[in-house]
Amino acid sequence: MTNAPNKKLYIKTYGCQMNAYDTRRMEDILRPMGYSSVDTPDTADMVILNTCHIREKATDKVFSDLGRIREHKIEMEKNGQQMVVAVAGCVAQAEGDVILSRAKYVDMVFGPQTYHELPEMLAKITGAYGSARVINTDFPVEQKFDFLPEENAVSGSTAFLSIQEGCDKFCTFCVVPYTRGSEYSRDVASIVAEAKRMVANGARDITLLGQNVNAYHGTGADGKTWGLGRLIRELAEIQDLKRIRYSTSHPCDVQDDLIEAHRDVPQLMPHLHLPVQSGSNKILKAMNRKHTIEDYLATLDKFRTAQPDIELSSDFIIGFPGETDEDFEETYNLVKNVGFTAAYSFKYSPRPGTPAANMTNLVREDVKDVRLQRLQALLSEQALAFNRSFIGKPVEVLFDTKQNKAGQLHGRSRYNTAVYATGPARLCGQIVNVMIEDAGQTALHGSVQITE
Repeated sequence: MTNAPNKKLYIKTYGCQMNAYDTRRMEDILRPMGYSSVDTPDTADMVILNTCHIREKATDKVFSDLGRIREHKIEMEKNGQQMVVAVAGCVAQAEGDVILSRAKYVDMVFGPQTYHELPEMLAKITGAYGSARVINTDFPVEQKFDFLPEENAVSGSTAFLSIQEGCDKFCTFCVVPYTRGSEYSRDVASIVAEAKRMVANGARDITLLGQNVNAYHGTGADGKTWGLGRLIRELAEIQDLKRIRYSTSHPCDVQDDLIEAHRDVPQLMPHLHLPVQSGSNKILKAMNRKHTIEDYLATLDKFRTAQPDIELSSDFIIGFPGETDEDFEETYNLVKNVGFTAAYSFKYSPRPGTPAANMTNLVREDVKDVRLQRLQALLSEQALAFNRSFIGKPVEVLFDTKQNKAGQLHGRSRYNTAVYATGPARLCGQIVNVMIEDAGQTALHGSVQITE
């Protein structure tokens, strides 16, 4: 199979932007082996499900998709063709043995720290198709970033760049430390080199990614350990890189250099995604979040002092074990008082292997539903009010893609809000003023002011 030309590769990506980045890098790894990406799995030579374990019933969704993939594999075998089926990512890491046991047609299972070993894994099943299976859910001593090929050209003016992986916080509800491993930060030189390649290929807006991105502590050119703020200052020196963002952060890892970067670096966008999860100190303690609401609010005050225009988004888990009506009211009031432009909010559901999965004093599902609906109504109200505040005003938009609707472009504001406007395709990759004429909960709509 190695070096075979014209092989079709289909990868379905679940979950976070980190997974999207991993998918792109797997495509880069497999390209020299003759694989090119296709949009459907039905005639693919290799299918990879790049999974996420964060959301509820993640494993069930994977097996549902595998059932459909199995039908395609059977059809190809009837025609004398082969389809390699692989499950990658966090569900693979956490439940690899279960996948191989339940889905006999799956050929490969590998975790998110091992995809740089894809050529070797493929070689193990070459010549013994159907009789040899691979499971690779180790945490290698070597870091995968040291073995990846140069990234292929990015598509569009926005790009995602992984700078940090793993987490050492061990929140009681979270599987990340068990599926992504302990915290690891790439060295500055490799990040800057990758960012420069992205910019050379057309990227103007780069989002720095990490499970706990502001825990970044990479080695700089001076041999010293750099934090995220220092790294951002270095990236801001890259010519034609207009916008820098980062996600996702932990309140306990906010350092002064990052706050000061928001004050000093114009390329760093005035948007902060800082998950709080709950407004109750009692629940935060049960979650092992290692911060209090007072800590969180003090951190927000520092950011707002440094960058008065900064806008906030967050994550909320509703119905964590032991959450009372009073605890929920504290969360509701936190949202009401802080004001968030966007948020991810969902009901708590246990993840196997996490401490919270063994907790008692569970909250009834109907109670979770009522609380979540009430919180989401408030969050939606805040998001809509924020977006409507731009009606009748010009907004700087970096256009990235054309839409199916004739003449319509999609872009992002400085606050990462989606913006739609009619204009020529040549505006993609440019920052243009758009007069906002209408606004919904998740997007702005307007007309281009300058097209010359």
